[in-house]
Amino acid sequence: MYTLFMILIPVAMLATLGVLGFGVFQMIRGGDPRRANKLMQMRVVLQGLALILFAIFMMMLKR
Repeated sequence: MYTLFMILIPVAMLATLGVLGFGVFQMIRGGDPRRANKLMQMRVVLQGLALILFAIFMMMLKR
């Protein structure tokens, strides 16, 4: 179970970073504002997922 979290947490963090970078690129480039907004919303969701996974992992380590 620990190994699963050790894989999922970095994947969630990298996905967050990727969506953030792509969203910022979209805003700088002047693309569709709705698409850039959707990317930023997706970033928030992925960031929350990464934090929840990290919190669960830390609780598992505490035991």
